[in-house]
Amino acid sequence: MGALAFFAGLLLSVMGMGRWKETGSPFWLAGSIAIFVLTVLGALTGGRKSR
Repeated sequence: MGALAFFAGLLLSVMGMGRWKETGSPFWLAGSIAIFVLTVLGALTGGRKSR
């Protein structure tokens, strides 16, 4: 995972949290947490498929 993808994932999750704060919808919260978890897992594993 490149640095640009990492920061894009973080930005997307923070923006989703802001939307959740505005609307109170649990779907925004769940989506934001899912994107954050996928971003962190991609960063830890390198974001590459095993060969």
